[in-house]
Amino acid sequence: MRASGVHKNSFVGLSEWIRGVEIEPSVYAADFLQLGRQTDELLAAGARIFHIDVGDGRFIPPITIGPVVVRALAPVVHAAGGRLDCHLMVDDPERHFEQIRDAGGDSVTFHVEACADVPAAAALARSLGLGTGLAFNPDTPVERAATLAAHTDLALCMSVHPGYSGQEFIPESLDRLRRLRELVPAATLVQVDGGIDESTAGAVHQAGADLIVAGSGVFYRDDIAEAYRGLVRAAG
Repeated sequence: MRASGVHKNSFVGLSEWIRGVEIEPSVYAADFLQLGRQTDELLAAGARIFHIDVGDGRFIPPITIGPVVVRALAPVVHAAGGRLDCHLMVDDPERHFEQIRDAGGDSVTFHVEACADVPAAAALARSLGLGTGLAFNPDTPVERAATLAAHTDLALCMSVHPGYSGQEFIPESLDRLRRLRELVPAATLVQVDGGIDESTAGAVHQAGADLIVAGSGVFYRDDIAEAYRGLVRAAG
């Protein structure tokens, strides 16, 4: 059964998700004692896509957050016209798709390094009404990921090694983003995640990123709403 207040998941019409370029606050970096208040502040500041990092303690060292948090956020975010973009940093990601859907997630992005059959995984996600994304780590060749990302709606270029908030942006990621944008179809969104702040947001957008995930760059600031607005301005 679906959670109360959760709308039917759909990734149809990507233009409805993004407004030129989107800054996605990454909930993993939030103060969980204040999560409801912080979500309301970011929605009021204009945020509409929230990034949910799901870690299993196997694909990445830490266990992070999961469907319980998605279920709590979904009614509030959806009521404001927002979306929950779920990044699965887990082994065997397909096992979690239905739970994410039932909790109110709108999309699932899984890692090429953790998925044996990307086309099948993407087809399963779509059959559940979920959007699809393919992520790849800094050590994975861009060409490998780009070829498989043709089966998904977005391609996520990690600009840090996944697992922990607060890491510094890997400078070589700019060239990797440019190469990714060249290789994937024009309709495929390009996303970047890791080390994003006002000093990097503009550069990653110019390199081809449509969706820019920011954790510490938003939540580790005294005024998270102004931090979000600052990133929007920096991204241009």
